Amino acid sequence: MKITHSPGFRRFTAIPAVHNLLMFFSVFGPATITAMADNDAGGVATYSVAGATLGYPILFLLGIVTLLLAVTQEMGMRLTLVTRRGLADLIREKFGVRASLLIFAALTIANLGTITVDIAAVKTSSHMLNLPAIPFLMVIVAISLLVVTRGNYKLTQGIMLFTSLFYLAYIISAVKAKPDWGMALANLVYPHGVDFTPGYLRNYLLIGMGVLGTTITPWGQFFISSFAYDKNIEPGKMIFSQLETYVGAFLTDFFSFFMIVATAATLFVNQIPLTSGESAAQAIQPFAGELAGALFAFGILNAGFMGMIVVSLSTAYAFSEFFGLSGSLDSNFKQSKSFYWIYMLQILIAAGIALLPGISLFRLAIVTQTINAIALPLVFYYLIKLTSSQRLMGEYVNSHFKRRFAITGSIVIVIASVVTLIATFFNG
Repeated sequence: MKITHSPGFRRFTAIPAVHNLLMFFSVFGPATITAMADNDAGGVATYSVAGATLGYPILFLLGIVTLLLAVTQEMGMRLTLVTRRGLADLIREKFGVRASLLIFAALTIANLGTITVDIAAVKTSSHMLNLPAIPFLMVIVAISLLVVTRGNYKLTQGIMLFTSLFYLAYIISAVKAKPDWGMALANLVYPHGVDFTPGYLRNYLLIGMGVLGTTITPWGQFFISSFAYDKNIEPGKMIFSQLETYVGAFLTDFFSFFMIVATAATLFVNQIPLTSGESAAQAIQPFAGELAGALFAFGILNAGFMGMIVVSLSTAYAFSEFFGLSGSLDSNFKQSKSFYWIYMLQILIAAGIALLPGISLFRLAIVTQTINAIALPLVFYYLIKLTSSQRLMGEYVNSHFKRRFAITGSIVIVIASVVTLIATFFNG
């Protein structure tokens, strides 16, 4: 006997699915933007060098990086939605002013270095796209200042999500490179297809840890917490925000996959050495064509623009929370003067540094990575301590398994930051 369903039954069963989808998109934004911004100019450089130096086997680490990024971001998101406060605010209250000053000082200096690298990438990519560097950089800086100081939360989030779409350029670059897709996908499961010499294994360890260390950063933990708080997400929608942390982590490494594939299929296969993400755009042109190179350069430009805004905002948010001041994208300039001034000064100072003749971005990267390696253990200690507090988190406290997993993952991330620092010095 054939069973049929009435239109009324179909409407009834469709309602929960539509409702859940609407709830998901109502909270969508903070986790995805945080994760995507991890692929800033420095991130693109790291993934490009990884693909050019190690080929497809480095893709195996993407699964590990994605999981660790999702778990740590979920903790920050859950902490904010339960307590209705940002991570920096809670550190100040629970652990005192000294801890706040130490972490904020480290965060500010490291973030300034990261922003400078992002702005330098905008300047460099403009050369590759045949655009006048200085005027173009001034326009990008002006846009980044106006978007935040004259807009609101909804506008800023919308622009950042729209900017995320331009990471599609890396997919096209990878396709134009005509890679061995079977080999690329198979290496997601286990690394193979190359001669694993002692030298290769050493590079795999150092660069692989660099991939991990550049993706999970101190500023990312503060930004996702503060940006989610600024969005005023209701606690009842927590399950959807938690889901977004995993979606965001997947998306950022989805695009990282194509960055690696583009350079592995062209530079690694042809044994072309690479030292920076910016030079990757020019290096892949002879093998993948001018369009692929131009799109790769455009991707770096886009990553630099997104990174300079998000990282600057993370410092401004942290400053407001650490020192108990007003700081929200939905408040006007008079209500949150310190918040907006911190945001603007970082970009202007970083732009000035990036324009200095003879500035060594390599040394700047060393200083930035050093401070991040020092600050990250403290940030994760406080994050795990807070999310494991029964009195603070109630029923949303870390489970025994989740706490152990977070601690283990945090130790791996800290080791990755230290090894990345060592690798940077060795490369120097």
